Amino acid sequence: MEKYIIGIDLGGTNIKAGLVKVEDGTIVDSFSIKTESEKGSSNTFDRIANFVDDIIKKEKLTKKDILGLGMGIPGPVLNNEIVSFFANFPWEDNLNVAEELKKRTGLEVKLDNDVNVITLGEAWTGAAQGYKNVLGIALGTGIGGGLVVNGHLFGGTSGGAGEIGHIKIEENGKLCGCGQKGCWEAYASATGLEREATSRLRVNKNNLVWKKIEGDITKLEAKHIFDAAKEGDKFALELVDYETRYVALGLSTVLNVMNPEIVVIGGGVSLAGDILFDGIKEKIKENTLIPILNGLKDIVPAKLGNDAGIVGAAALILDK
Repeated sequence: MEKYIIGIDLGGTNIKAGLVKVEDGTIVDSFSIKTESEKGSSNTFDRIANFVDDIIKKEKLTKKDILGLGMGIPGPVLNNEIVSFFANFPWEDNLNVAEELKKRTGLEVKLDNDVNVITLGEAWTGAAQGYKNVLGIALGTGIGGGLVVNGHLFGGTSGGAGEIGHIKIEENGKLCGCGQKGCWEAYASATGLEREATSRLRVNKNNLVWKKIEGDITKLEAKHIFDAAKEGDKFALELVDYETRYVALGLSTVLNVMNPEIVVIGGGVSLAGDILFDGIKEKIKENTLIPILNGLKDIVPAKLGNDAGIVGAAALILDK
């Protein structure tokens, strides 16, 4: 008899949920609803429970066919149960989300940080399939990390492992959104790249990036920079060099600590493709120990895309 897992990706705006096959990680059915976190956690959990009932009825299953419910959440998670604080929601701290959902659904419930969950999904059926030691990086507005060690997620003592965006690469450097200075994500995230580009555009407007944003700095996105660089624009290429240098600098630190087999990079910046990945692969040689480099099989883009949160959340139930 086929077995399934409910995978849920809890976002600040939307909840993406799906029914996932245990056998191969295939999503059988999925849909999205609004989070509406301002209505309180109980309201959201009630609607998630209704979704579970609806999808089980729709697929003509029973709860005996469901191994459990996994969920990815933006925030640190302790023991796959308790969220210390919610990054985007006005909900209470130290909330036992697993307990609340188990009461409502009758299913085993496990949850983890959203980037951890995405990394686990990539290790199960995505770009890191077959590898036991995986570093996952979400390179977007900020920089998040997920650590799979010996085939299992590593969350640390209080669920905060993987906060790699806040390793320090400059003493008293640029201000980060976390309130500290010199964090990796203040330099190498999309926000960091756009901040550097804005500074340079104020003194140099004779370039393709300026043309792409039609002279309006408020329109600037990292994509404009990478697109201009792919067309050979010198100004943009210098910014790409800046980006890949800082990505590689922080990444080398994590590599030297973790010694993974493979690195999977997702998030909006990763969509730049080879112009980003080629630069990173070349520059990590400058600061990564040779034995660590020799053990690293590859640095690859994430594969699962918008399904990563659902698949990874489902994989939590299998991560014993």
